Amino acid sequence: MSHPVRIALLGAGIFARDAHIPALLSCGDAFQIVAIYSRNLATAQARVADVPYPVEATDDLAALMAREDIDALDILLPIDVQAAVVEQALDSGKHILSEKPIAPDIASAQALIARYDRAKVWMVGENYRYEPTFLQAADLLRAGAVGRPLTVSMARHIPFMPESKYYATAWRRSGKFPGGLLVDGGVHHIAGLRLMLGEITQVSAFTTLFRADLPPVDAISASLVFEDGVLGSYLVNYSSGIGQANDTVIHGEDGVLRVDRGKIEITDREGTRTLSPGGAGSVDAEMAAFAAAVRDGAAHRNTPEAGLQDLAVMEALLHAADSGAVVEVARFV
Repeated sequence: MSHPVRIALLGAGIFARDAHIPALLSCGDAFQIVAIYSRNLATAQARVADVPYPVEATDDLAALMAREDIDALDILLPIDVQAAVVEQALDSGKHILSEKPIAPDIASAQALIARYDRAKVWMVGENYRYEPTFLQAADLLRAGAVGRPLTVSMARHIPFMPESKYYATAWRRSGKFPGGLLVDGGVHHIAGLRLMLGEITQVSAFTTLFRADLPPVDAISASLVFEDGVLGSYLVNYSSGIGQANDTVIHGEDGVLRVDRGKIEITDREGTRTLSPGGAGSVDAEMAAFAAAVRDGAAHRNTPEAGLQDLAVMEALLHAADSGAVVEVARFV
């Protein structure tokens, strides 16, 4: 492909405004944004104003899918409606970047993958797989920076309060898709853990709903077993009024790796040192990888199967919490 990837955005909400449009523009002439779709035309028109060149705003999805001057679709819609639109997009024959999770559940995701024509690119958005901090941490672990990894603990205390910008997206609080906020954010966390430590094979978990406005559940305490024998703990709650540092701590035979986005701390027998990974922002890097995949056939990290595996871990956690049993994680990669 000699010309820029001509792309349309399907969805014009907060993440389109704050992440996708800036990331597409950061790629220079790799992309040309042709159109922005929303069910609410006024919302699409508001997003068009964020692009420094002429772009069409539309609320006609069928006409957009049929356009021959559009090479790719960037789909970022509510979880409970996105899978149906991805299905239409797969049938349109265009390249696709669809936001995470791949679908609300494993069965829906498998149905979409069965429709996928491998002659086209389908990237399931997961910027954690392009996060410089997690990538460098994965390299350090492979290089033996802390010896053999033994345990990992990931804790996230995320104050999802009415003043939070994403609180206004009512679909996140609707309870219309399994796991609610836990799955919406959890696929990110699982992608980061899998990138650094490999596949998760077994889980057990407890979930609860602390706040009635965040159904169906807003907190999880879980245990994880990794393929290489690493034992993990995973704790998330969205009800706390005060957030805290989002450390992931990996203890190895010879040291400790403490990871947060933008910062890595290594402690071993010689002391503690801090690294500050550089590089492009994770969404920018993800968009650049999508352009390279479409234009040059380059490999990328966000395959549908990778997205399905993230979802499989989250679905296993929900099943474990419901059943009170240890659950084997279905394997798709």
